[in-house]
Amino acid sequence: MDEIVIINYLYAWMMAKSIFGIPGIGPKKEQALVDAGYRSLDDLKAADFYEVVEVPGFGMKTVHEMWDYLELEIRYPGMRRVDVPMTEPVMIENKSIKTWRAHKKTDAVTIEPDEDKVERTTVWSFPKRGDWATHTAQYRGNWPPQVARNLIRLYSSPGDTVLDPMVGGGTTPVECKLLGRNSISVDINPGAAAITLDRLDFEVPDNQTSHGVYVGDARNLDLIGDGTVDMIATHPPYANIIHYAPLIRGDISEYTDYPTFFSEFRKAIREMYRVVKPGGYCAIMIGDTHSSSHFVPISTHMMLDFLSCGFILKEDIIKREWNCESDRYLSKYAGAEFMLTMHEHIFVFVKPDGKTKCQNSSALFFRDIDLS
Repeated sequence: MDEIVIINYLYAWMMAKSIFGIPGIGPKKEQALVDAGYRSLDDLKAADFYEVVEVPGFGMKTVHEMWDYLELEIRYPGMRRVDVPMTEPVMIENKSIKTWRAHKKTDAVTIEPDEDKVERTTVWSFPKRGDWATHTAQYRGNWPPQVARNLIRLYSSPGDTVLDPMVGGGTTPVECKLLGRNSISVDINPGAAAITLDRLDFEVPDNQTSHGVYVGDARNLDLIGDGTVDMIATHPPYANIIHYAPLIRGDISEYTDYPTFFSEFRKAIREMYRVVKPGGYCAIMIGDTHSSSHFVPISTHMMLDFLSCGFILKEDIIKREWNCESDRYLSKYAGAEFMLTMHEHIFVFVKPDGKTKCQNSSALFFRDIDLS
């Protein structure tokens, strides 16, 4: 018999003996599913995605592939408003985050930065991280307040509502409060939501803005209506470079497989596209990494995903990195076989309004590339 025929025959025989008939799930994994209480395909189809992830021998990538094969939708938790700020330190990754008052050792708030200029070029550099108002540098990987401040000023107006669906340490809503914008803040980590409430706990004279903080998943912004947000400003995780909430089910920074990470993040992009108004802006800051001494263009993939979901690229701003490991410990990487990454991208997208003509825009520039 032909070798290919034999292989096909053996595969068909194995699938016929299979309990679930899912490619890539062999006898050992099938037995693990049975031991966990999933005895039929119907049991599996009714299961919670994240409970199956915890079955021994499984993980995000394997279960994600199973769900794709079975054409199942992952159920993400809805938004839940929170109103209780932190009173004790909160652990984020491996770092203890204090309240802003405990960290600064004062109740006084400086409302304005010492130097307050609006950036007008596509290269931004902030050697000294801003620490006015309630901003602190405790939360690893959050964007500098100068970035959030500039983006909010440039792409929204006083009285507008700005959404940060992955709010982290609360930088975006603090700048919204200072600049007279309303804000909606969402994070999958209750600890991040508590930190954000703490950072918003200060007074601005004659300020009439409102600020809602929610625990929720950026892939299910169920309490936000279609086309109701004026602007989105967010600093998403750079895949799994920093594990922000390893104990939280669904934390997107826990996806170690990049194709799975991007597949899941596209769901968040679609939600952002849904909630932002036509003509409204969506600004993100995203960086890249190296793997096995080779460059991994996370930012490029992310940009293309935003375009595939309908956004048009307004600006690509290069932000110079400061005070990160690669410039604090240059000698540590003296013998590295790759160039140290010293920049990040700030992409500003716009949701088409059907009125503004964007001749030769990114929507046309990438028309011949399959972005599905």
